[in-house]
Amino acid sequence: MSFASIRIVTDDLEGLVAFYEQITGQQAERPAPVFAQFSGPGANLAIASTATVAMLGGALAPATNRSVFIEFEVADVDGDFARLRLPSEDVVLEPTTMPWGNRSALIRDPDGNVVNLFSGPAAD
Repeated sequence: MSFASIRIVTDDLEGLVAFYEQITGQQAERPAPVFAQFSGPGANLAIASTATVAMLGGALAPATNRSVFIEFEVADVDGDFARLRLPSEDVVLEPTTMPWGNRSALIRDPDGNVVNLFSGPAAD
């Protein structure tokens, strides 16, 4: 088995694509008007319109996640956080050094999903 991706289902495809293009610095791959994907080392992030899951009868509901982080390892948490210039209501945690040594900033995407921008502990 091979891990393929995490997919976010949304009613705001264009808004989420623009947000993640800003976060990743990449342009999304758009194989269909109702789907976008960001490919990179480690994992893929897919974003799909609710139209892609209509046959599932409400099994997925956009903008309702309260249990999953979408995480991006970055070189400069503070610099990336400052570059994004997010409104305060989208900031869950400003850049902070966690008790285990990671530097993290937690923010919300346009659907309210929590995004962790983090870097590992500095090497001694």
